[in-house]
Amino acid sequence: MTSTGHSTDVRTAAQRTVLISGASIAGPALAYWLHRAGFTVTVVEKAGALRDGGYPIDIRGTATEVVRRMGILPRLRDAHIDARRCTFLDAEGGTVASLKPSTVVGSVEGQDVEVRRGDLAGLLHAMVRDDVEFLFGDSIDTLDQSAQGVDVTFHSGRQRTFDVVVGADGMHSRTRESLFGPEEQFHRYLGYFFALFTVPNTFGLSHELVMWNTPGRAAALYAVGDDDELHAFLTCHRPEPPLAALRNSDAQRELMAAAFAGAGWEVPGLIGALREADDLFFDTTGQIRMPHWSKGRVALVGDAAYAPSFLTGQGTSLALVGAYVLANSLATHRDHTAAFAAYERDAREFVAMNQALVDNGGATLFPTTAPALEQRNTMLRARATMPSATVRPAHSALALPAFAPLP
Repeated sequence: MTSTGHSTDVRTAAQRTVLISGASIAGPALAYWLHRAGFTVTVVEKAGALRDGGYPIDIRGTATEVVRRMGILPRLRDAHIDARRCTFLDAEGGTVASLKPSTVVGSVEGQDVEVRRGDLAGLLHAMVRDDVEFLFGDSIDTLDQSAQGVDVTFHSGRQRTFDVVVGADGMHSRTRESLFGPEEQFHRYLGYFFALFTVPNTFGLSHELVMWNTPGRAAALYAVGDDDELHAFLTCHRPEPPLAALRNSDAQRELMAAAFAGAGWEVPGLIGALREADDLFFDTTGQIRMPHWSKGRVALVGDAAYAPSFLTGQGTSLALVGAYVLANSLATHRDHTAAFAAYERDAREFVAMNQALVDNGGATLFPTTAPALEQRNTMLRARATMPSATVRPAHSALALPAFAPLP
C-alpha cells in the first residue's frame, strides 16, 4: 500500500489509501463510508480484538439520520434498551422524583436510540470486516509525512505508506499527541472524576436508572434490561483534576473510597464492589477543544478531535456525524487539504453547539452545592408532574449533505 509519488489530485478513490487508528465507533463508521466511496481502508486497533460491553450510549438527532443512511437503524431499534424510568434519591435513599428518561435528557421518545456500546461497535465492525483490513493488537508508533504520503511505522515493526491517516483513537489519542503535542493543551477539565464498573443485580432493577446524590457526589445503578448485571457509576466534584490517579488503579480505588466516605444508601457496598472490580474504568470529565482537527495528511475524528464529555450525552452522536462529514469531504474533494478544510467548515458549528451543552446546564444532574441540589430536585419534581421534555436543538443542528462519492 505505497503511494506512487503522484499528487493525490490525479488518483481515483479506489487508488487512495487511508489508515484509521481506532476500532471503536468513529473508526469503523468512517471506514464504512470511505469504502462505500471506493477508498482502500485499513483500521489499526491496539486491543487484540473488538471490545465488547461498555456503558450504554445514545444516538440522537443528526446521528440517527447517519445510521439510517447506513441501513442499520432498524437493527439498532431492535437493540434499543428502552429504559422506562430514572429515579433520583436523596442522601438517605428516599425518592426525590421518578421520570421518563426522555424527560431527563431531552431526547425524542420513539426517535432517538439508546443501545449497549458493544452492540453498536459490533454492528459497525460486521458491516465492514469483509471489505476493510483490520490490524488488531497493533498501533501506530511514528508518522512521517511527505508530499507523496504518510510513512507509518507500527508498533509491530511493519511499515506502510498511506495517502491519509485518521486518528479515531479516543479522548486520550496517541495520534493527536504525536501530531499536535500533549493532551493538556486541548483538554478542558469540567470539574469531575468518575468510575464505571459492573456489579450483580441484587436490587431487582429492570430497564431503569437509580441515582443517589449529595452535593458534589453521585452514585448510580443502571439496569439496561432484566440481566443479572448492573452498570455502576460513581462521580465526584473536584476543582482540580486528580492527575496522579489517572494511571494507577490502586490510587483510583483509594481516591473513590475517600471521596465517598460516610455516604449513605447503597454506596458503601458499591465502594466495596469497586475495590474488587476487574472492569473498572476511571477518568476525569472533560472535553477536547482544538483550533484545527488536521495537520498535513493526518486528521482527527470523534473524541480524539472534539470529545464533548458524558455530561452532554453526545459523544457517540458526534463520532457518527463527524465520521460521515469527514468521509464525504474526502470523497468530494480529491485533494486532502481541501477535504480537511471542508470537514472543519461543515462540522465545527455542530460540534461547538453540542460541546456548549455543558455550559447550558449539562452538569445539572450533578450539583456541587446544597442550594443547587435543591434547585435541581425542584426542577425534577416539576418535570415529573409535567413530563414534556425540552428537546435540545443542538442534537439536530446539522442537516447532512447527500453522500457524494468521488467520480
